[in-house]
Amino acid sequence: MKKFIENIKNIWKVEELRKRIILTLSLILIYRIGSFIILPGVDYTALVRAQESGDQNMLETLLSLFSGGGFTNASIMALGIMPYISASIIMQLLGMAVPAVQKLQQEGESGRKQINNYTRILTIIICALQAPSYLALYVESKGALPADAGTLWWAQSIIVMVAGAMFAVWLGERITDKGVGNGISLLITVGILARLPEAFMAEFSFSAQTGNLIKIVLEIFMFMVVVLGTVLIVQGVRKVPLNTAKRVVGGRNATEQGARSYLPIKVNASGVMPIIFAQAIMTVPIMIFTGSEGGFMANVFGDIYGFGYNIALALLIIIFTYFYTAIMINPRKIADDLKRSGGFIPGIRPGEDTANYIDSLVSRITFPGSLFLAFVAIIPAIAKLAGVNDAFAMFFGGTSLLIMVGVVLDTLQQIESYLLNRHMDGLMEGTRVKGRRTQELSGM
Repeated sequence: MKKFIENIKNIWKVEELRKRIILTLSLILIYRIGSFIILPGVDYTALVRAQESGDQNMLETLLSLFSGGGFTNASIMALGIMPYISASIIMQLLGMAVPAVQKLQQEGESGRKQINNYTRILTIIICALQAPSYLALYVESKGALPADAGTLWWAQSIIVMVAGAMFAVWLGERITDKGVGNGISLLITVGILARLPEAFMAEFSFSAQTGNLIKIVLEIFMFMVVVLGTVLIVQGVRKVPLNTAKRVVGGRNATEQGARSYLPIKVNASGVMPIIFAQAIMTVPIMIFTGSEGGFMANVFGDIYGFGYNIALALLIIIFTYFYTAIMINPRKIADDLKRSGGFIPGIRPGEDTANYIDSLVSRITFPGSLFLAFVAIIPAIAKLAGVNDAFAMFFGGTSLLIMVGVVLDTLQQIESYLLNRHMDGLMEGTRVKGRRTQELSGM
């Protein structure tokens, strides 16, 4: 423990790292302040009354979780960072189907910048469509619109919300460029973590009132177990052994013949994207059927903790895990890269045989990975059945838990890299923090 505290102190001894951390915390603070600035003219007391009366459907609960409360506050950043995430997903899908986008993806840094510009433009379009829907379906339904809300008020409110969402994107990009960690992911994580203390205190108060404090201890223990399991799976890799050919540089061997390295294939190569994809699709039937009277579809999709909803969500996650893994890992490209560099998998012929071997290996690893993602997604429903309140149950699994674990690991990995580059110890003695972004080829 003493060694760990000393390593934490070393963070502030690195001037560049210290400045980056301070900048990151400052920009995150600005984002959090923005989530409490209410749109001009909106009756905030009406929103508070609606929340206290429990007049909030499941879709509003999910969106509020990812915006850190900005959605339910009707703030200038009510749309949060999710429109940018949606635009990024659309651009990734277009990269599979549209040759022009595929060409940009292959042009390196210049192509990436062009794709980022298109993503920002698409984000503005999505925000312009979502803003009036938000005002009409949420703010107006809660009776929070100003009495004299006319065309001018609607226009200015839409512009303010679009500007707020794009400002959040700008903050995220500045954190990525000048701070520590992935800015967009950090803003989502901060929004999620902002709701955790409130949810925990609500669960603690309920347990104290019923005189069952042992329950809250067991819940914390199970939460830690779930987090530990998630960390292990997120960092888990299958190391495929590689041999590299002998190279002669300047009359001597640069790499000894038979030198061993490995190809890391992640158990969860798709990360959190399958859950985001699946939940994005599941929000459509929620919007359609929530609030409708009776009916089979209303019973299935009206309750995110229900059996039917979670079965449909789990199946979608398994399907999207295979789909997104196919995007992330290209066995033929890996095989070609190995062949050009003189590397090979022992016992496997280079070229087509190597590609087929990697493909079959990825398929076998993806199956348990997809089952794990599906299980994590339905843990909140299991926690709800065990008696955990809705707000705290959200943190037992699903997108929120995977995002928090993945982002924290990535941020710690970047901090540790700064320490190791300056010949200091890592954050944890005898270990190395590994994030989600493991290189496809290691040791080559």
